[in-house]
Amino acid sequence: MAFDSVFAFEQDFAGSLRCIPMAVRYKLDLCGVKLSLRQWSHFTEEDRHALLHRACETADEAAQYRAALESLIAQRSGESASFLPVEPAPAWADTSRVPAQVADYAQSLGVAAPSPAQWAGLSALQRFTLIKLSRESHDNVNFIPALREFGLQA
Repeated sequence: MAFDSVFAFEQDFAGSLRCIPMAVRYKLDLCGVKLSLRQWSHFTEEDRHALLHRACETADEAAQYRAALESLIAQRSGESASFLPVEPAPAWADTSRVPAQVADYAQSLGVAAPSPAQWAGLSALQRFTLIKLSRESHDNVNFIPALREFGLQA
């Protein structure tokens, strides 16, 4: 999956780009910007589509994405951007093992966690998504739909 599309499980709330889709959340982590839903809501539809489709894979692209986002936040919301440290070795980048957080959360729902081979076969965005959807601090109703969409559950 490309890093510029919306997952099927997100269509009801992110398909219209009213909410921040996982692909943009992934890019926020890559460039170290904290973006609130309130700030996102100040962006135009064109702004949102541009952020979804803008490249953010190399260090240069991440720096450009960060600068564009910082400018948009200031222009549209009148606020300064908030920054977060960029993790040098995020859990989603490790294809060698399924994070305990994901495995434990799947078990708590009574579903099988991805096998190590399945985990390794996922895209970075899919691994990022499963980690985000298995955090304790969020309502994670889309964890099982994401597993299904990624071909990990029937």
